[in-house]
Amino acid sequence: MPGGRSSGASSRASSRRAKRDAQRAKTIFGVPERFERPRLVLCVAVFALVAFGLLMIYSASSIIALTSEAYGNNPAYFLQRQLIFAAVGIGLAALLASQDYHLWCGGLLSVAWIVTTLLLGLVMFTSSGSDAYGATRWIQIAGFTLQPSEFAKLTVVLTVANLCQRYFEEATLDWKHFCRLMFVGVVIPLTLVLLQPDKGTTLICVATLLVMLYLSGVPSRFIGLIIVVGLALFFAYAMHDEYSRQRILTMLDPWADPYGTGYQLIQGFYAFGSGGLLGVGIGSGRQKYSYLPMAYNDFIYAVIGEECGLIGSLGVLVGFAAILWAGFRIARYAPDLSGRLLAAGSVSMLVIQLFVNICGVLGIIPLTGKPIPFLSYGGSSIISCLMLVGLTVSVSRSSHLTETDYDRRRSDISLAFRAHPRQDVDDLGPVGEPTPRSASLERDGFKRHDRNDRNLRVVGSSSTPLVRRDLTGEQRASSVASRARITIDAHGRKRIDLGPDAAERLRPHEKASSRNYGERSEGKRRRGR
Repeated sequence: MPGGRSSGASSRASSRRAKRDAQRAKTIFGVPERFERPRLVLCVAVFALVAFGLLMIYSASSIIALTSEAYGNNPAYFLQRQLIFAAVGIGLAALLASQDYHLWCGGLLSVAWIVTTLLLGLVMFTSSGSDAYGATRWIQIAGFTLQPSEFAKLTVVLTVANLCQRYFEEATLDWKHFCRLMFVGVVIPLTLVLLQPDKGTTLICVATLLVMLYLSGVPSRFIGLIIVVGLALFFAYAMHDEYSRQRILTMLDPWADPYGTGYQLIQGFYAFGSGGLLGVGIGSGRQKYSYLPMAYNDFIYAVIGEECGLIGSLGVLVGFAAILWAGFRIARYAPDLSGRLLAAGSVSMLVIQLFVNICGVLGIIPLTGKPIPFLSYGGSSIISCLMLVGLTVSVSRSSHLTETDYDRRRSDISLAFRAHPRQDVDDLGPVGEPTPRSASLERDGFKRHDRNDRNLRVVGSSSTPLVRRDLTGEQRASSVASRARITIDAHGRKRIDLGPDAAERLRPHEKASSRNYGERSEGKRRRGR
């Protein structure tokens, strides 16, 4: 037993040392540019959109909050709440990003599915849901409204990534088990979302599912068949529902009832029309003065179009285009299929939700009530969207390059400090903390001008120093001279012959053939004489 405990403690200590060495190596050698750049672009774009969204939420909601006693006559009421939601979302995103994504789409996936299904069932089959705008989608918790369908989007992405990894890449599932698990893991939650009814979230999840299936290698013909059948069933279900049918009719002709069902859409048109190229200025819009309903939520893009104009509206699209580019670049270098699908599916869901909102506000598709990610007011929305970003960053942090011979040689290089001037040369210690140049030279009594005794050494995998420290300056110079050829140029100056020139090193056969050709020409000339 004592021996077993000692062995276990030794293995844990070696594991900690291995992790520490890996972290030090990553700190020294850095992150490859192909991994770091899309990660930075993603984080910067999301930060810019969140900051811009906070500004526009304050602009769009300040009037209604100031004039309403329900909001305490506080013009910053919605801004303060959105700041809290954003802080919670950033914390959860950091948690997701700090762990390997296989933990979320593997070990904890069953827990996430069970929690999501219970919350959706709680909305559907109990009185906890609060009715609003023809749907039952919210749960009241401690004064805050939670929308479980927003978090169901994460569960759908994680489930599809896991099942496609197991079926297409690992081949641990056959077709029957794949379809059965897909039905349980994806179809059941989406059915509960659709029955709320929340057709907008269902549409976004299904579109994201098709993107992920296409990237998995499913034939385009099969995906096209799913799209046609799905649209037919979706349209039939929408026409069966009076509320959804009215929204379709409003999209086709909002002027048929300008003060009723078409009022919100028409006021959004007025906001876009008065914005022009540069807008009327942030805070100077008029439609938020109780003309445009839900200006800080569903129709915040109309407020952006009015106050920031066409330039601001296109700027939002550019921000989401950067997110899409970064997400697909991260997916390209993911270590496996589940990582590729997770990154591509997460950013695709954000962009699809953006266009569902924009097309509804512009009257291209029926209004769905879905907010714009990062811009619209809503706690569940911004938290779930930031969690999708955290999953994408987790995939990026797990990416790695295929090891080449150069990578293996570079990983063999290590840095070591001598704790004492008399320490043995081959006694290598761990990499030390970064220190100033003066401190590193004067460490352990070294003088600043002493250039021959540096305590930082670069060694190779054979533990042999690349620079002999036991040689004096003259001996080092002699050693270098013995390995190089010293020549005298036309002016009597000493030169070190580095061997063939660049052209000869790059094209040795060409130089040899030209030299042989010259020798043959010289021989012919002599024989001719």
